[in-house]
Amino acid sequence: MAVRMNPYLILNGNGREAIAFYEKALGAQVLGVMTFGEMPPNPDHPTPDEVKDRIMHAHLKVGESDLMLSDTMPGMEHQAGNHLNISVVTDDADQSRRIFDALAEDGQVTMPMQQTFWSPAYGQVTDRFGVPWQVMTQAKS
Repeated sequence: MAVRMNPYLILNGNGREAIAFYEKALGAQVLGVMTFGEMPPNPDHPTPDEVKDRIMHAHLKVGESDLMLSDTMPGMEHQAGNHLNISVVTDDADQSRRIFDALAEDGQVTMPMQQTFWSPAYGQVTDRFGVPWQVMTQAKS
């Protein structure tokens, strides 16, 4: 049996912007995007016009990993937090630095990219959407 864990980001109406950002920052490939407006109509719970363009579900491929995200519905509680970190592991320090720098754009660096005892290039950054990242290069054995 195969088991996979995928990070799933919940955004507050800026899902489309996040998709474009992660495409550029991580070289993500967009495998699919569905909006709330594409849901089958339900007369008991009609979709308000102001949410029809929000992302109901998006699936991105980043290297060998999957990243998924959706927007909240207006009025739903949304709190960016530090309860989740996403770790990006590369085998090339230059690539790690490029990813780190892209994620840091309009974000906050919590640990600058640097050599550590476990990685030739490691850093921590919270991107402009409040998502905390650890970017590292796997040490060669």
